[in-house]
Amino acid sequence: MKRIAVDMDDVLADTMTAYLELYNQEHNETISKTDLHGKAIWDVIPSDRFQKVAGYLRTAHFFDDLPVMQDSQEVLRRLSGHYEVFIATAAMEFPNSFSSKYRWLQQHFPFISPLNVVYCGDKSILNADYLVDDTPRHFLRFAGEGILFSSPHNLLVNSYRRVNNWREVESLFLPDGKPL
Repeated sequence: MKRIAVDMDDVLADTMTAYLELYNQEHNETISKTDLHGKAIWDVIPSDRFQKVAGYLRTAHFFDDLPVMQDSQEVLRRLSGHYEVFIATAAMEFPNSFSSKYRWLQQHFPFISPLNVVYCGDKSILNADYLVDDTPRHFLRFAGEGILFSSPHNLLVNSYRRVNNWREVESLFLPDGKPL
């Protein structure tokens, strides 16, 4: 059975929406995902806010209530019937996120065993055929095929096969309802 590793932030969880809502509330602004086309948030906010904004992801509860990406639960459940599915999240960058991410995954993806959740830094350690991720740097040393999940910051990247949503993930991995 082939293996698919799936990133959590901005692939399963709509982290950017929560991040922008928090930023906009705190600074009385209206930055949207459209404003980030091909950019990171650091490219559109004043530099004197960098440290404070970077701190959002380091809080213990930021990851508790993230919105679920549309169709991700249904599609991932279907994929798990045909593939070994692992969640691979770069939680090492944000060590306070471990408990929140675990609880979030158990709440929204209870059909994924905790034994299939990998908290890592460098995703090249993953032994999977595919990695669905929004961050292209995770593909650089990954031995399988990187599938780029569209997010505002990566819209100008053209070096990988791209999916724009979970229905496209489903079509890629289950064409005609059958696994690749």
